[in-house]
Amino acid sequence: QVQLVESGGGFVQPGGSLRLSCAVSGFPFGANAMSWYRQSPGKERELVATISNTGDTVTYDRSVKGRFTISRDNAQRTVYLQMNHLQPDDTARYYCNQMNGPDIWSDRILYNWGQGTQVTVSS
Repeated sequence: QVQLVESGGGFVQPGGSLRLSCAVSGFPFGANAMSWYRQSPGKERELVATISNTGDTVTYDRSVKGRFTISRDNAQRTVYLQMNHLQPDDTARYYCNQMNGPDIWSDRILYNWGQGTQVTVSS
């Protein structure tokens, strides 16, 4: 059974930083790319960042490029999202999920979500 457990969210002032973690079980973690998504109230869930199965290739949404960094530790079966220079528009619930293949352009898997972790950026 696929399990995705996100953690690390919280309340932070604009300009602050957070590091999100996603612990994974139930599928061959090292086989697939992984992504972070976020969803704000009233908005669709959006793709934030993706990392290939080996960690060699990454891609980011333009809204977070240069501020967020996705990484993974295949031995620990964990994917991370380092978020710097946070802005109020980054406020959302953040989720991770696997992609349906090893590279960053693999198809998205839009089911088997975890509970997510809430990030709130406000002064």
